Amino acid sequence: MGGEAVQTDITTEHIERLITAAGSHGVTGAIKELGVARTGSIVIDELVFRCEPPRNRHAVPVRIDLVHGTEKAVHVLRLADGEPVTSSEEAPEDACVRLEFDLAELVTLVYGVPRERSAGVHRSELLLAAWPRLTAAYGISDHELMGSVQRAVDSVLGGLSHRRPSLNELAVRYGSDKWSVIHWFTPHYDRHLRDLRNEPVRVLEIGIGGYAEADSGGESLQMWKRYFPRGLVLGVDIVEKHGLDAARLRTVRGDQSDRAFLASIAEQHGPFDVIIDDGSHVNEHVLATFDALFPHLRSGGFYVVEDLWTAYCPGFGGDDENLDNPGTSLGLLKGIIDRIHHEERDGADPDHVARNTVGLHVYHNIAFIQKGVNAEGRIPAWIPRSSDEINPR
Repeated sequence: MGGEAVQTDITTEHIERLITAAGSHGVTGAIKELGVARTGSIVIDELVFRCEPPRNRHAVPVRIDLVHGTEKAVHVLRLADGEPVTSSEEAPEDACVRLEFDLAELVTLVYGVPRERSAGVHRSELLLAAWPRLTAAYGISDHELMGSVQRAVDSVLGGLSHRRPSLNELAVRYGSDKWSVIHWFTPHYDRHLRDLRNEPVRVLEIGIGGYAEADSGGESLQMWKRYFPRGLVLGVDIVEKHGLDAARLRTVRGDQSDRAFLASIAEQHGPFDVIIDDGSHVNEHVLATFDALFPHLRSGGFYVVEDLWTAYCPGFGGDDENLDNPGTSLGLLKGIIDRIHHEERDGADPDHVARNTVGLHVYHNIAFIQKGVNAEGRIPAWIPRSSDEINPR
């Protein structure tokens, strides 16, 4: 699968600048502002991440030339079956194939609204001078090397394809437990989030996984980064996870039961389009997190609560006897049904949730709370409030 290219002075703000420019025909100005070298590093890093899993048995160096006017940035991608794709800016003498892109066109292709890829996006050239060295090193024929080159190039260009891998496929690719064996969440996620997929969204997921291992976990964060090609992904965990940080993906250490911490996250990184609570699953924490973060969800976005089964587990603060206990995650959701219908209840005093929740979708162990303006108006007074008024006896 795709790896990560080395970056130096690149920030999230630089990436956001390109995402915004690619969606508004302002790419040339963004390249002028950021410079060809930095822009090239950003877009190559994204291409490396999106490359389809290599299927070439023998490692193939692919030279990428990014041209902008009279300037050029050169990178070399190395692809081999079962290994992460890597990128470098070192001398490309050993590259056996060259792909040339107009830099502005590639930025638009990578960060703009996806479109059908037509002919003429790139130029290609076999760099035959490197072939004898590679065939001798691998002990293979030119024909066998050609097969590896074809597969390597296909992996690179597959990262630019308009075809978007399904969320099920991405969950398996990156090892997320949101699909298969334990949970079956990804079809529900795709049903509700697919309209946001091509937007420059901000995604917050609480709970990174990997437990106490500093560089472990983050499988779902990688999945979301690939699912939302123009999105920024933020992961929060009680354990330090900065080793997982990459372009368009950041991690923050903190306790989800700490409201002051959550407020700081919202101030620094919000507002969000998608918020996912896959954290401690302690019911008290679920309620506190929702109360703190729902106001920082954009209209049209979704707040997602996973692992609702803990609402029945006393060990997680759940209750398996009083199913209407408002102190559980399911109690919260049941109460939201009434809050959605606040206009139909005399004397109701709507809070932020009541005024801004337009939908609640509950499935086995996962719920989606849809944010929007909940002000359709009350059923008119002239409509009977009693069945006796409709069918008098």
